[in-house]
Amino acid sequence: MNTQILEINEQSLALSKQIIVGGGVVAIPTETVYGLGANAFDTQAVDSIFKIKGRPNDNPLIVHVHSDYDISMLVSEIPEYAKLLAKAFLPGPLTMVYKSKGVVSSSVSCGLDTLAIRIPSHEGAQKFLKYVGLPIAAPSANISKHVSPTSAQHVFDDFNGKIQLILDGGRCKGGIESTVLDCTGKVPVVLRSGLITRDMIAQVVGECREYVYKDGALAISPGMKYKHYSPNCRTILFSYDRLEQAVQTYRQECQNGVKVFLLCDDSVAKLAGCENVLNLGADENQIAANLYARLREGERVAELIIAIAPQKTDGVMVGVMNRLCKACAN
Repeated sequence: MNTQILEINEQSLALSKQIIVGGGVVAIPTETVYGLGANAFDTQAVDSIFKIKGRPNDNPLIVHVHSDYDISMLVSEIPEYAKLLAKAFLPGPLTMVYKSKGVVSSSVSCGLDTLAIRIPSHEGAQKFLKYVGLPIAAPSANISKHVSPTSAQHVFDDFNGKIQLILDGGRCKGGIESTVLDCTGKVPVVLRSGLITRDMIAQVVGECREYVYKDGALAISPGMKYKHYSPNCRTILFSYDRLEQAVQTYRQECQNGVKVFLLCDDSVAKLAGCENVLNLGADENQIAANLYARLREGERVAELIIAIAPQKTDGVMVGVMNRLCKACAN
């Protein structure tokens, strides 16, 4: 199969709709990461996403819709607090989980009675979703457990010859996947942290809780189970207060002839004083936006990535640390 990377225009949108309606998959940009999209009503198409990615079939998908789509056609109940959050943050990097009407393929939610829905703010994603006119099930467009893609080239690197079309919407500005929020109860619950933080949600609706996943439990949101976001090289993660030990490990590995790079923010890089650095940037938004690109860069140049957590761990950094921990899991 010849994999094309095309700019988003009338011709590429027409081709993308032809592929989607025909039961195929298309890689699409969003403001967070690129997604691998298929018609959410088509079970065979949705199942092909799992097959192409090598994704476990107990890891639910998110349905993407355009800003004018009536989600009441897909879900049975929309709490008042969810309406307030939609007004405050959508379109944007917030996924909300509702009770499903069961009209989309059961494969999307892996048999659960809930449905995760997101309205991306990326202009190219909106053009695609409006042109196709269907709810699109779309996990991140990477091989399962590999680093998530924030450029069309990243998608091509993972899926060349496996999918027909990648819509090129440029580099993703957000960088980490959307916040996932359970909206099936009286109070919203964060299932996966992202750019919309728990505090931001609480400021709008007054209260927001955080779900703690326990090993062996059913995954009710993407990103809960399994190792994720991982480069194809060895990784070690140190906390900020173990910076000295991290630098010592770096020096020792270099002496042993290992190609080793530090992955850290700008302030840590200055303190560490090491030669080989994958610099994430100076603030939390830069760190989130650069994380996956630096991890992918690292796997090309390093045998070992030593990641050092930022000093700041709240706000958006909760989501960044979630990804770092999973990327460096054994």
